[in-house]
Amino acid sequence: MKITDTVKYIGVNDKKIDLFEGQYVVPNGMAYNSYVIIDEKIAVMDTVDISFTEEWLDNLEKALDGRKPDYLVVQHMEPDHSANIDNFLKEYPEATVVSSKIAFQMMNQFFGTDYADRRIVVAEGDTLDLGSRKLTFYTAPMVHWPEVIVTYDDKEKILFSADGFGKFGTLDADEDWACEARRYYFGIVGKYGVQTQALLKKAATLDIEKICPLHGPILTENLGYYLDLYNTWSSYGVESEGVVIAYTSVYGNTKKAVEILAEKLKAAGCPKVAVNDLARCDMAEAVEDAFRYGKIVLATTTYNSDIFPFMRTFIDALTERGYRNRKIAFIENGSWAPTATNVMKKMLEKSKNLEFTENNITIKSAVNEATIEQIEALAKELCE
Repeated sequence: MKITDTVKYIGVNDKKIDLFEGQYVVPNGMAYNSYVIIDEKIAVMDTVDISFTEEWLDNLEKALDGRKPDYLVVQHMEPDHSANIDNFLKEYPEATVVSSKIAFQMMNQFFGTDYADRRIVVAEGDTLDLGSRKLTFYTAPMVHWPEVIVTYDDKEKILFSADGFGKFGTLDADEDWACEARRYYFGIVGKYGVQTQALLKKAATLDIEKICPLHGPILTENLGYYLDLYNTWSSYGVESEGVVIAYTSVYGNTKKAVEILAEKLKAAGCPKVAVNDLARCDMAEAVEDAFRYGKIVLATTTYNSDIFPFMRTFIDALTERGYRNRKIAFIENGSWAPTATNVMKKMLEKSKNLEFTENNITIKSAVNEATIEQIEALAKELCE
């Protein structure tokens, strides 16, 4: 696939994968992106997953059209992008590897060599002259591994963004970019908001016309839209007005309270109500919703003097990703000693800038008239 006259796409689509990184459901597969820059000298940008070695090498050979590559730029050492470094270097023994110091340490771990006789170590602001253009490298530590670099092509005004601006899904998947990019970001990169902000500040100094990530489509139009979303996500801002209800229910009574609350929120004009049954939904989508909207209701049963396991997993997923800047309400259920609200609040103690609602709900076994009054008060407060 031609991106420009001198930059070609040589990546692959993985339509067989069911779980990315062993945990994220990917119904539309994954794209492992790789690119080749054709100039007086030729640079290949990253490799692909080991399952696609032959397809990728074939794509590269066709793009080279009889020429040989001079450089392999390795921006990220996660195996879905780096697994074919050694295969590439065996195929093209005169090529040189260009990467960060930490990446070469990782290559030694993965391949038993750091390619000391055929490497160029680059750091912040270093350049690589290909002839009619220079590639400039910028470090992006912990977006989302410590060795990451991104690359700017000053001729084509392309930012090769490593895992930044990536998404789930193959390139031919017909789906909304933001939905799967948001789930990807908060699932994989979300903990590193500060580091992502630092990278965005570097990107703001560049004249960028295209963004080429390692997953998902090449971004060529309305780049402000994608940059603004990444700024909101990485600063833990509220993207959309609405209320998320995340719940667990054993015998249906907590679920009943949640359903009543959802209906009252909608009736009160709440712009969006997203309900997630944590025992059945895609946990990554529930996490995505929690970071997308500004208000969240956590509803669960008291379970072994603690909270139901799926709720504990969910809150852990939020706090380890730096959850903050949100308004939170609680619904707890317990037949003799309801303690779920206290447990959940304690789990959130280290989260920054959280506001808790005045109205919270305690159910003693089943919903009754008093519960419904509490629900109405909570719905009113959340819709203010």
